[in-house]
Amino acid sequence: MQFGISALLGVWSINLAMDLGRYVVAAGLTALILKLFWSGLKRRKIQTRSATPADMRREILTSLRTGVIFSLVGVGVFLGARIGIFTVYDSFKFAGMGYLSVSTLAMIVAHDTYFYWTHRAMHHPRLFRHFHRTHHQSMAPTPFAAYAFDIPEALVMGAFTPLWLVFVPMHDVGLLSFMAFMIVRNVMGHAGVELMPRGLADSRWFGWINATTHHDMHHETFKYNYGLYFTWWDRIMGTEHPAYREVLRGKQSDLTRVANSRPRANGAPAAKIASIAVIVLLVVAGKTVAAEPIGDVLGRWLTESRDGVIEIYRCGDAVCGKLILSMQSKHGDSLQIRLPRSASN
Repeated sequence: MQFGISALLGVWSINLAMDLGRYVVAAGLTALILKLFWSGLKRRKIQTRSATPADMRREILTSLRTGVIFSLVGVGVFLGARIGIFTVYDSFKFAGMGYLSVSTLAMIVAHDTYFYWTHRAMHHPRLFRHFHRTHHQSMAPTPFAAYAFDIPEALVMGAFTPLWLVFVPMHDVGLLSFMAFMIVRNVMGHAGVELMPRGLADSRWFGWINATTHHDMHHETFKYNYGLYFTWWDRIMGTEHPAYREVLRGKQSDLTRVANSRPRANGAPAAKIASIAVIVLLVVAGKTVAAEPIGDVLGRWLTESRDGVIEIYRCGDAVCGKLILSMQSKHGDSLQIRLPRSASN
């Protein structure tokens, strides 16, 4: 399928508006809330240092550049879906609400895994200055630092969605939900003020959720706490900051005293379960798709050019099509119909 320059520019402008819009809304609204309610929130400030106006200008400019890069990736996803490289559902015919929920949760868990390992890799001395130095210029980050990436880091972060879509079909609503969740949690992680309940520090069931303190300490120490949404990879791999939970409780801590100590891997049940969470979610997602009825697809349909009729029917475990009436070919000609992957189950 071919697209003209004007059509591609139209697709790109929509993606650009969405990528920049979600950043501006999430970061701007969080910054506004912090300003309006500062008298009550200042006691929850994590660091003693504060960002300068120059820091915020740098964060905004580099984040806007990242938004442009993400929008170009979005055009690639659109084209990939149109030519069949990716499967993106725009309706619930082939996969319903169950699949939407499970696949979106699976994408969030997978993204946290992807972020943890790529983030750690970018801290390697040979990669840091090319991939991650700009982001760490914000030692006391603000909400505007959410997308403050070097160009190579922006490309690595943007690559997750097309890589995921190669293997997992998604609803367009699921993709939008994931992107909204990602930017909100990203902005919260850079707020500089603890926005989560301090009880997460000691919670048996919810202690695997990252608080703002988790990522803020990463900026302060330049290491530890590599996860984005969850603490489990840091706990499994022994990279959680030794003072994280003490600081989250609101107690003062000498971070320099423990900055060079090596935290031990935490064998908490939640962390162990997390190592197989992506696989479990994908298996459930696959079963959900298989269980989706395709009765709405079966039957007789007009061709797109409205000069023929196609009958869609079951043929064993597959779904086949037959051209039963056409103004351009003989009656009864058979053909193979390419349907979304879920319909072949």
